[in-house]
Amino acid sequence: MTPIATRFVDWDIPELSTLQNSKVYQLRQQLNDGVPMCRQQKNWLTNSVNRNAYFKKGVPLGGYRFDFSDVLKRFFVKQYGHIAEYYAVDKTSLRAFLCGRIDEIIEITD
Repeated sequence: MTPIATRFVDWDIPELSTLQNSKVYQLRQQLNDGVPMCRQQKNWLTNSVNRNAYFKKGVPLGGYRFDFSDVLKRFFVKQYGHIAEYYAVDKTSLRAFLCGRIDEIIEITD
């Protein structure tokens, strides 16, 4: 079972329990309980992971890192003549996140 979140800042922050009503906390709790994600949650997670500047496989909130590396996959995307790396739940959620013409999406398995 993945912990709900880990602290990543040195300064004083509120207790983790104060974030129980947040979307990211509830999603991590849902995954820990074994409940699968719906399409809207997959799209939201892919968007949140790729738009934050702190972590590649996590979502920051209130000084805590919510890790989703257990459900994210690594993709290389060729778009406009360049190749970029993204993390997403699946190709469908990655396509929903990206804008414009996509030449190719390749899932990288380790």
